Amino acid sequence: MDQIIVRGNGPLHGEIPIAGAKNACLTLMPATLLTDQPLTLTNAPRLSDIRTMTALLQSLGAEVASLNDGTVLALSSHGLDNHTADYDIVRKMRASILVLGPMLARDGHAIVSLPGGCAIGARPVDLHLKALEAMGAELDLRDGYVHAKAAGGLKGAVIDFPVVSVGATENALMAATLARGTTVLKNAAREPEIVDLAQCLRRMGAQIEGEGSSTITIQGVQALGGATHPVVTDRIELGTYMLAPAICGGEVELLGGRIDLLAAFCEKLDQAGVSVTETARGLKVARKNGRIRAVDVVTEPFPGFPTDLQAQMMALLCTAEGTSVLEETIFENRFMHAPELARMGARIEVHGGHATVHGVAKMRGAPVMATDLRASVSLILAGLAAEGETIVSRVYHLDRGYEKVVRKLRGVGADIERIKEPADA
Repeated sequence: MDQIIVRGNGPLHGEIPIAGAKNACLTLMPATLLTDQPLTLTNAPRLSDIRTMTALLQSLGAEVASLNDGTVLALSSHGLDNHTADYDIVRKMRASILVLGPMLARDGHAIVSLPGGCAIGARPVDLHLKALEAMGAELDLRDGYVHAKAAGGLKGAVIDFPVVSVGATENALMAATLARGTTVLKNAAREPEIVDLAQCLRRMGAQIEGEGSSTITIQGVQALGGATHPVVTDRIELGTYMLAPAICGGEVELLGGRIDLLAAFCEKLDQAGVSVTETARGLKVARKNGRIRAVDVVTEPFPGFPTDLQAQMMALLCTAEGTSVLEETIFENRFMHAPELARMGARIEVHGGHATVHGVAKMRGAPVMATDLRASVSLILAGLAAEGETIVSRVYHLDRGYEKVVRKLRGVGADIERIKEPADA
C-alpha cells in the first residue's frame, strides 16, 4: 500500500484546478441505462470510484470509453445483456445502487446487490426502495440482493421522503423520467449534484421541474435520447483545497470555484478569519490577519454545511484560537479521524455526534492512518501546517475522491510525496 508523507513547509501560493464532481459523475453515469442512445460526459474526474462505476456498467453490457486523458466519458447502453449488479463490484461503492432505478424504469427488472463504501455508518437504502415501490415496483430482498420487477412499467407517484436523501432522490428522479404519468418528489435533496443530474436528463429529453428546491416534478416520457453534458465542479474538492491556505497561510486561487456551491462553508470560513473572493477564473482564498478563530459547525443537507467537509474543517479548527464544537447530523461514526488528529497533538473530545475541539498553537507530525475518504485528506491538511513529518497510511481511500492530490498541492508549494509503504511495515 502507498503512503503520503507531508512536511510542514510554510505558506502556499499559486493556483489549483478543480475537477468535475465525483458525486455528480457517479450519478450521471448510470443515466446511460435509461436510453439506447449515446451519452457523453465532459469534465469527468479521474478517480478510482469512476473506474468502479465503469466496471459495473460494463458488466451490465454498457459500453464506456475514457477519452481525452479520462476527462471525457463516452457511454452507450444500446446492447444491455445483463440486469444483475454483482456484489463483487457493488460492495466497493455505495453509488452502485443508482443503477437500480434506471434499469427498472427502462426494462422492468433488475437484480442489484446491497452496496458497500466508506465505513461511516449504516447509510441504509430503504428510502430508495420505498420510492420505487411507490412507483409500482415489486421488490424482494434475499441473499444480499434486491430483486426488483415492474412488469407493466413504473407509474407516476407522489413520494414524500421522511428525511432528505441525496441518493434516494437521484434514484427516484431517474426512474420517474420513464414512468407513466407524473411523479412528485417531496422533501427532495437540493444539492448541486441533483441539479446537475436534472439538467443532464433534460438534455436527454426528460420533463423535469423544480430541481434545486425541495419539490421536484417529473412528467414521464416514453423514451430518452442521447446528450452531451459537462459534469459540475466538485464542491467537496473545492472546499478541501480552500482549506489548504487557510491552514498554512498564503493565497491560492481555485480554478472553476463558485461561492454558490459552498455558501454555508464560505460563511464559516469568513467567521474563522479566512478571506474568500471571486475572480474571473474561480475563487481566491487567503487567511486574514492573525490566527484562525474558533467557530461552531453543524452539518446539514444542502444548502447547509456539507458533511463531506466536516473532517477537513476539523483539521483547520485544531489550531484555532478558542474552542469549537462540530455536530455531525448526517452520518454516525464520522469522527474516526479525531483520534488520528489527536496523535498529531490536537485536543478533541468526541461524545456521540458532537466533537469539541480545543485549539492548540501548533500540531506535530506523526504516523497516522486514514479511516475513510474525507478523513484521509483531513490528515494531509493537518500535516501541511504541522511541525515535522506526517506519514499518512491507507491512502487508497484518497484515490476514490481526489485526483492528483500530491501534484496539486506541490503546485502551490507544499512539501508532499507519495511512496510505497515498506514491505515489512
